[in-house]
Amino acid sequence: MEGLHERVQAVRFLASRISLTPLLIRAGIFVTVLVGFLAAYPVAAFTPRSLLALTVVAVLPAVAPRRFWPTFAALVTVAGWLLATVGFDRPPALWRLLAVATLLYLAHTLCALAALLPFDAVVDPDLVVRWLCRAGGVVLASAVVGIVLAWLGGVGGDRGFQAATVAGLLVAVGLSALLGWLLRRR
Repeated sequence: MEGLHERVQAVRFLASRISLTPLLIRAGIFVTVLVGFLAAYPVAAFTPRSLLALTVVAVLPAVAPRRFWPTFAALVTVAGWLLATVGFDRPPALWRLLAVATLLYLAHTLCALAALLPFDAVVDPDLVVRWLCRAGGVVLASAVVGIVLAWLGGVGGDRGFQAATVAGLLVAVGLSALLGWLLRRR
């Protein structure tokens, strides 16, 4: 009984020390993951029980961003996308694909930020703004490249898929070379 009392006191102490910025970042994780689920899953799959399960899955990466829960939430999102396109024959719209990819990346980067910040951290708001601006730049660049590659896929009729595949491979090789160069530069 005394051990339980000590744990309750420890939780009370931690709850009294929580600062606003880490709490808002974790709330952002929850909202981003939940909106990602809503964008990925078909409307027909939403029942009260499934919405409760998806809400619980969205809470887990917000509570424990250092564990495997962010990866689990991303896999559940991808499973929803596959369920919608394969199971419910929903055509894959470019806007929906970009929205799901954006939300997946934002959830990932917010989890990375939350994993670095303890609950009682005093954080300069400029840090969060710079972090989100970088994430916005990555999302914008990815969306532009994705739209251009989707457009290239439609050029040339049947042979257009081959052009998009080659362009995608060139972009992947270029990004890998850039990342390798950036890592060696450090």
